[in-house]
Amino acid sequence: MTSLIEIENAFFNHAANAGVIFTNRPLVADGVLHRVHIDGDKRGTKNGAYILHADGNSSGWFQHFNTGISGKWTLSGKREPMTKAMLEQIKADRERRQVEQRDRHNDAADKGRFIWSNSILVKDQSQHPYLIKKNVQPYGVRLYRGDALVIPIYDENKALINLQTIQPDGMKRFLSGGRKKGCFAVIGKPSADGLIQIAEGWATGASLHESTGHFTVVALDAGNLELVALVFRRLYPNSRIVICGDNDPVGVKAAIAAAVAVGGKYLLPATVGHDWNDELNMEVA
Repeated sequence: MTSLIEIENAFFNHAANAGVIFTNRPLVADGVLHRVHIDGDKRGTKNGAYILHADGNSSGWFQHFNTGISGKWTLSGKREPMTKAMLEQIKADRERRQVEQRDRHNDAADKGRFIWSNSILVKDQSQHPYLIKKNVQPYGVRLYRGDALVIPIYDENKALINLQTIQPDGMKRFLSGGRKKGCFAVIGKPSADGLIQIAEGWATGASLHESTGHFTVVALDAGNLELVALVFRRLYPNSRIVICGDNDPVGVKAAIAAAVAVGGKYLLPATVGHDWNDELNMEVA
């Protein structure tokens, strides 16, 4: 007869082989969904879940919400359908997570609006070391508590829902719990020619806007380029969209995918490893 510890170890190893390593041991084999921390995630988070049965035909289910990795396990090795009770627990937990995420997003948006309203408009490059280092003008950003450069982040409804702060040493952070997926910062205003430039980082976007004068959208990272491009294709269906990617493997791949998704074009710096801030500053050096 298989012992409880053997069942728990077999399930743990199965999940670990799939890339989901639970840090909470021993696991609880009570047939109830448990939310847990996953190795590699931020401390204190519970971005994993599992259900483990140890009676009868021992079986289990697991998922890592950050990566989307999930799986089923049975002690016998046979593929068994999940029970109705397991499916109901998974559905209920999914709904709870959606509510929790919405609450975190709302709290971050409230905090962001408070910080933004209590920040001071930056009028000149000389007011912050990051602007000097990147050789860009402020373009509407603000200062909070004297040293944090504050960049507003909007959703497709043009509501401020997050902030990116940049410290004098260049350290960048978003508000904890804030929404970023599909969200963006903007530099300038849509112009008569209808051309929209979309870049990864804010300094890159500022350099592009300064160089071309075109309306510029900051997607915040490579993984967000396509989602943001799709938002602006919906908002401005007749505009020309140019994805101004970074010339690194991730940036190139993301820029091409974003351009294809919206029927646009992509441009890359000539120098491998450069973003457009690097490239344009090299031209004026």
